[in-house]
Amino acid sequence: MQPKTRKRGWLIGVPLVAAVGAAGFIWGGVYNVAADDMHTRPVHFVLETARERSILARAGRLDVPPGLDDPARIVQGAGNYAAMCAGCHLAPSMAETEMSQGLYPAPPNLSQYGVDAPKAFWVIKHGIKASGMPAWGKNMEDEYIWNMAAFLQVLPTLDAAAYRELVDSSEGHAHGGGETHDDDHDEAATEDHPAQPTAGSDAMPHAQSPGMDDDHGKRVTDTEVRAVEHRHADGKVQSPPSPHMTEAEDGPAHTH
Repeated sequence: MQPKTRKRGWLIGVPLVAAVGAAGFIWGGVYNVAADDMHTRPVHFVLETARERSILARAGRLDVPPGLDDPARIVQGAGNYAAMCAGCHLAPSMAETEMSQGLYPAPPNLSQYGVDAPKAFWVIKHGIKASGMPAWGKNMEDEYIWNMAAFLQVLPTLDAAAYRELVDSSEGHAHGGGETHDDDHDEAATEDHPAQPTAGSDAMPHAQSPGMDDDHGKRVTDTEVRAVEHRHADGKVQSPPSPHMTEAEDGPAHTH
């Protein structure tokens, strides 16, 4: 075989074998994508580096608005953080939640980890692929995202009491569109479908209340069913905690 022919064979054969091997690796499901199985070091390095460089390249082009140290901005951002972020990124003295423990890559504890405002804004607005971080910008106006970025500048400096004070003084979950509130469901019930009476209501006898029978033949109304939010395998029933519940109040296994 001529040297040129041999070289041409290598140039064609090696990429072809690599492509076939890669296709077999992917199609055969060899790589474990389970969230409870860590990436190999090379894969972790590539993904982490690609993510960080991608964020920095785009966040560096943002024009940061003035006044991010405005207390009004920080307070407003605190309410949205407590409602939308604390379940994964935690709060001062807050134990790890079921969500934060189950996600991989693990979300950073932003009560201990500082993040600069442009990077925070970009990540909150656009999210991160295959990480569990949603793109909140689809429903949240930029002004409110900057307010959350402003709050993140002070969050690592807060203790539990200061965090609770900021959250309590905020207007809660409010960002200009797409947010949900408990009273939204109540309002819809009065306009479109009459709300079901609670147990013992004069409007409907308990025996006629819609729902299901319990072990003793008692009717369980829809309202009573909704009150049971979360049941664990050990039989413990857990209602959603307040957005600023601490480890002492809820414990590491049942913080939501």
